[in-house]
Parts: sequence; structure tokens; C-alpha cells
Amino acid sequence: MATTVATVRTLVVPGATLHYRVEGSGPVLLLSQSGEGDADRTVDLVPHLSDRFTVITYDRRGLSRSTLGSPAAPVTMADHADDVARILTEATDEPALMAGFSMGAAIGLQVVARHPGALRTLIAHEPVMPRLLPDPERDDHIAELAAIQHAYATGGLSAAFPAIARHLGIDPAHEETEEDLTPQPLTPRRQANFGHFIGTEFTAVTSDALHPDEALRAAAHAGTRIVPATGRTTPPRVHTYRCALALAARLDTRPVEFPGGHNGNTAFPRATARVLKDVLG
Repeated sequence: MATTVATVRTLVVPGATLHYRVEGSGPVLLLSQSGEGDADRTVDLVPHLSDRFTVITYDRRGLSRSTLGSPAAPVTMADHADDVARILTEATDEPALMAGFSMGAAIGLQVVARHPGALRTLIAHEPVMPRLLPDPERDDHIAELAAIQHAYATGGLSAAFPAIARHLGIDPAHEETEEDLTPQPLTPRRQANFGHFIGTEFTAVTSDALHPDEALRAAAHAGTRIVPATGRTTPPRVHTYRCALALAARLDTRPVEFPGGHNGNTAFPRATARVLKDVLG
């Protein structure tokens, strides 16, 4: 495992100020997180990658230290994609690598479509992207997200968490992990991040107009490799798992299998790093 020092940076962009961290050396690899995850979410994963990559982690706008100019303003998937492209422009003159998980995978596909050539490879792990699914499943996916929003609006996080766990096929009482992980307590900041994620970013996902084929055409034109990925223990009924399968079918390939379930990158950081290194070469 590499011993490196992270550099903390900020970047002022239209509508927000972004917080991000840069660690390691080598080709630039940006990690885009799921859920309420910020730049600290991958504290156990980054040290196993920074010996080979310059790893960038960041707070999405509206989360933690990435503040919004107008907190009441909506945040779109296009905003997130533009933020990623701006961070990458600061970091490198070359096409970068990106590993996106759930929300981060959907953002990655937006980056491919909106900023052709910004990425050399995108690993899209179980993207939360209803438009990848056929109509009946797409409607079910959107309805599940709306139900979580309703649960949060009426009962707070205590009501939303069980709905999120069911949605992602997670059993918190029997979730396996690697040993010696850094604790991730439910601090007030994380609670606020969950509120922003459920209240604002779910709406960004369900209202997103990007058709997956737009991203695939842009990828083909720019020479960007898209690698669909699933969690080994994610139940096949889970919509984000099925989104990964649908993306793989569009690309006429098979998804790469990562350890654990939907949140395997945080539960199994060492094993996740090994797969990332293998896939990215």
C-alpha cells in the first residue's frame, strides 16, 4: 500500500465551489461516489490505488464542503458532469480514467456525452439511470426513488434508510466487509448529505433527459472505453444492477464483476482496488 500525502484543493465553478483531493502519481483516476459519499468516502480505497494512479476524489456540489451559491437552486446531472470535466481540466491535459459508482456512474455517462474526449475509460458500476431500462422497469425504478423521497419527507432518515436498503438489495444486519475499515459514523454532515442526495439528487436522476445511446455514440466517436460493472452479491432484481446489465447489452459485452454488493467499493476497498487495477491496466 502506498504512503502518499493528499493535496486538498478548491475550484470555483458556476453556481458552486468544489472541494476535491488529489493523491498519488501516474495517470489521473477520478472516483465518483454513490449516495451521500463525499471525498472522504473512499479513505480506505485510495491508498491502494495511489501507487499507480493520481487519484482524485471530490465532494459533489451540495455535499459537505462543495457549497452551492444558491442552496435552493436545483442541481442537475449536467451540472455534475460539468463539474467533473472542470476538475479534470485542472488536473490533466490528457483523457482521464474514471470509476463511477451508482450516482457516480450515471455522472460518468453524462461526462462522456457532454465532454467527448475527457475520459479514456469509464467504469460504470451499477449506474442509477432509469433510462437504461425498458419502459415497465424504468417506471418501477423511478417509482422506487419517489417512494424513498416520500419516506424521507414524511419520516426522515429513519424511514428512508429501510427503503434505500430494499432498493439496493442491502441487508445491513448481515453485510460482510473487509477488516479494519475506517468508521463512517452518521455525523450531522452525513445526515445533511443524505438529505441533499434524497431530496435534490433523486430528482436530478429521475428528470434527466440524457438517452444512453447519446453517451455510447459520443464514446465511440471519441474512443472512450465504457466498462459496465456489477457487484458480485447484488441481487439481480435490483434496478441499478439491471441498469448495468442493460448498458452491457448495448455495448455487446459482459459486465465486470466487483466484490461485494452495490456498496462493495467501501465494504471491500482492497479487493476493489485489485479489480480496478486489473481493468484499467
